[in-house]
Order: sequence, then C-alpha cells, then structure tokens
Amino acid sequence: MKVLMINGSPHAQGNTAIALREMESIFAQEQIETEILHVGNKDIRGCVACYACRKRGKCVFDDMVNEAAPKFEACDGLVIASPVYYASANATLIAFLDRLFYSTPFDKTMKVGASVVVARRGGLSATFDELNKYFTISGMPVASSQYWNSVHGREPGEASQDAEGLQTMRTLARNMAFLIKSIDLGKKTFSLPEKEAFTPTHFIR
Repeated sequence: MKVLMINGSPHAQGNTAIALREMESIFAQEQIETEILHVGNKDIRGCVACYACRKRGKCVFDDMVNEAAPKFEACDGLVIASPVYYASANATLIAFLDRLFYSTPFDKTMKVGASVVVARRGGLSATFDELNKYFTISGMPVASSQYWNSVHGREPGEASQDAEGLQTMRTLARNMAFLIKSIDLGKKTFSLPEKEAFTPTHFIR
C-alpha cells in the first residue's frame, strides 16, 4: 500500500514539510509506503480548458502534472499539503491539482484523501475546505483527525513547536492508514460500489 504526498509549499524544508514528515513516520509504522512530491517551487501553469486531455489521456502541457499522474493512479491514498496565502492554498499547487484531477481519466473511487494546511495564524479552515473539494468530487473518502488538519508556524521550523498540530498529523495518518486498509479489505470482499452512467444537467438548457 502506498500514500502519495504532495508538498505545495515553495520551501521544501519549511513548516509544511514538518507536518508531512510527522505523518510519514506513522505511515512507516503502519507499513505503508510513502512518496513526497515537492511541487510548490515548480513552474506549473494553470488549465486552459483546451480539452486535449480527453483525447490524449494526459495534459497537453507535459510537465510535473503528467509525471505525477501514474503515481496518483497507483497510490491508495493522497495527501495534499499547502501553506496558507490569503486564506487560500498556494496558487502553484492549485494549478497542479486542477490539471492533475481533470486530465487523469482513471477511476479515483475509494482512494483515501487528506488535506493538510499550515499557517502563521488564520485562513486555515478556508484552505482546508478548498483542498478537500478535489476529493469529494472524485469519489474519494476524506480522512479526518482529532481537529482540522492544520499546523501553526511562520518562520521555518516553528511548526515543530506546535505540539497539538503535530499530534493532529499523527492521528490523521493513523486514521488514514486504517481507512486504506479497511477499503482494501472491502474491495476484496465486496468490490467497489456500483456506478451509474453519469447524467449531466446543464442549467441553461
């Protein structure tokens, strides 16, 4: 079993990385493999709604999004982590996620998702809600913890002083591991839920 972890911070060793490493230590105890992709400092443009991915099966812009796609398909869980900018996630991360989720044709049903947010003070819950929407539109169960999945810290390394935040990360990782293992057992026993043919409704006609 494997969890793919996306670090959306421009700072590879900043406070967002501290939160992810806390989760990574628990996943190792649970014998779940992890891989961290650092996207926050990459040159990633946003989606241009060209719809080429519908024919190509991948994004027309051949960058880290296409590199991450097979890793996403192969993983059992996805963690998305971001610092907070103006009560929102890092714009580079959002561009990455928009294109990753839209351009990948594989079924994401029952891959477990978790979002993690880091800030000096405020905007955490708004960013947390923003990131969770990628999971809930994709049939992905959302892992929760003992509090909203957040850690506080401004200067590099300050997150290590947030004892409650780090405990929240450990609890999140344990809960996520349980969900991944339970879903794996459920798929083997019952298979995935039946899917209906999609019925789109357009509001202007």
